[in-house]
Order: sequence, then structure tokens, then C-alpha cells
Amino acid sequence: MTLERRVLWAAGCLLLVGLTLYWLRGILLPFAAGMAIAYFLDPVCDRLERMKMSRTWATTIVTVVFIVVVALLLVLVVPLIYRQTLDLIDNLPRYGRAVSDALSPLIARVREQMPDDGLPDLGGAAGDLGSALSWIAAALGGLIGGGFAFLNLMSLVFITPVVAFYLLRDWDALIAKIDTWLPRRHADTIRGLAREIDRTLAGFARGQATICLFLAAFYGIGLTAIGLDFGLAIGVLAGLLSFIPFVGSIVGLVGSLVLAYVQFDSWIWIAVTAGIFLVGQAIEGNILQPKLLGDSIGLHPVWVIFALLAGGALFGFLGLLLAIPLAAVVGVLSRFAVGCYMASRFYDPDDGEPPAGETA
Repeated sequence: MTLERRVLWAAGCLLLVGLTLYWLRGILLPFAAGMAIAYFLDPVCDRLERMKMSRTWATTIVTVVFIVVVALLLVLVVPLIYRQTLDLIDNLPRYGRAVSDALSPLIARVREQMPDDGLPDLGGAAGDLGSALSWIAAALGGLIGGGFAFLNLMSLVFITPVVAFYLLRDWDALIAKIDTWLPRRHADTIRGLAREIDRTLAGFARGQATICLFLAAFYGIGLTAIGLDFGLAIGVLAGLLSFIPFVGSIVGLVGSLVLAYVQFDSWIWIAVTAGIFLVGQAIEGNILQPKLLGDSIGLHPVWVIFALLAGGALFGFLGLLLAIPLAAVVGVLSRFAVGCYMASRFYDPDDGEPPAGETA
């Protein structure tokens, strides 16, 4: 098979896989979640196997412990966050009016310094903020309470643990079987790329997940401790969104400051609210990221943001789950392709001929 045919065959396979994922995106969420759980828990099962425990027993113990921990979170924490989120959505119009009232004097002073046609009707825009937030609140309320969301939740609850158990039990056997399918001539190269992808993905995904959980607990507990309304919901949301560079901290800080401005009469508590996020960012940047992520994960923040936005636009929540693994794969393959190009005659012919326009 010529090089052109191999390229066309590979491109056709990738196109077929992409179209299949797109057509089946409505049912793939529990399977993608189960695969992600199995990938995260596989090192724990491997460690239990090294302690002379069978793979089946190791998988059973790890899966049961994981389900118990998740169930405790669902019973103890999630209902509280859910109620706070719904209450926050109901109060969005009130907070919008408060922000509008606070901005109106500032807008009026700015308009006094500008010509009549030099500034758009910001006062009217600020006055419409409450209406816009009312629409957003209604949309979010319908999304959270909708039947489709309920069905997705049920599929995650009942199907994901089963998928995770079987994948986790057979993980090593599946990897060994896939290894037998590799073309023998390029098997070592493919294994090296797979190890690099695993290192990149594990370093980012597992490290970033730990950081997000820590920040969610830190922000949630900190904002609740100072008595901020809906502090737990805002803090957990900010922590979980921290896997998108800068988004979690900005969303949490702005939302918390708006709530603090409406709720507290003293600027001291507003400063304390901002201080919680400053401390969280200091811990993340100076302690957690250097220890858990390091400098060699190979995923640039801009590339992560693009992958998440593209995955979410194409496949919704499923795309968010697949974005980071695919970003890691594309990143490793891109670096490999660039390395091959720079080592090839296309980059440096080195054939002894003088450059064009010169004589030997």
C-alpha cells in the first residue's frame, strides 16, 4: 500500500469514528463517564494486584468504595448545593436590579462627561439587566428541572457504575489485546506515543481533578463560614470550573462579590470575600499546580480552552468529557509529527547543494 493510500485510509477511519461519535452522542455519556472512571481508578487496582489480590476482587473493592463515596456526596452535599442553586436562580433578578441601581450613578457621571452621541444608552442597558437575568433564571430553572436532565442523570447513576466495573476489571486485558493489533513494524513507535499520551493525560486530568476538588471544598467552606448567601453553591461551582484556566476563579470572584455587595453592609466582609479567592489562587499557583501538574504536561492553557469550547459546541457535556483526552492525543501526535518533519529532508535536505543563487 502506497503512502497516499495509507493516508487516505487513516483519514477515512478518523472521519468514520468522528461521524459515529456525533450520531451516537445522545447515548454515549454514561459510557464515556465509565471509561473516565476506569482510567482514573486503574492505578489503584494495579496497586492492589501487586499486593497479591486478584483483579476481580481489586475491581470489586475499588468500585464499591467509589460508589459509597459518591453516594455519600450525593446524599449529604449535592441536595444542599441543588437547593442553593435553585434559590440563587430565583434571586438573580433581585441581584440584577441591585447591580443596576449601583451602576446607575456611575453611568450618569460618565454621561455628563461625554457628548450626547458619544456614549450608548448604558442606563437603559443597566435597567434591562434585571429583565435579562430573569430570562436567564427561567432558562436555567427549566434546564435543571427538565425531564431530559433527569433521564441523563438516571443513565449516569445506573449505567456508569456497570460500565466502569467491567472496563476496570478488563483494563489490562484490553490494553494487551489492542497491543496485538498494532502493526509490528511500527509497534514500538505507537507504544511510545501511547505512553506519552498516558503521561500527559494522567498528569493533567488526575492532577487537575485533585486541584478542582480542593478548590471547591476551600471556596465552599470559606464562603459558607463568612455567612455568604449561596456560598456553598458559588464556591463549589468556582472550584469545579477551575479546570478551565482562569474561568473558575473569575466566575466565583465576580459572583461572590456581587452577592457580598448586596448582602453585607460593611466593605470589610466584601474584602474578606475577595481575600478567600486570593488565598485560593495563591495556594493553587504556588503549591498545588507545581506539585500536581508540574511544567511538563504538554497542554497549553489556550489549547485546553479551545478543546473544551469545541468539544462542548459539538457534543455538549459528552464533548467536555472527551475534550481533554482528545487534546492530549492531538498534542502528542502534533509534537511527534513536528519532530518527524524536522528530522526529514523536507526540513533540511543536507544534500550538499549550495543554496539557490549561490555557487559552490
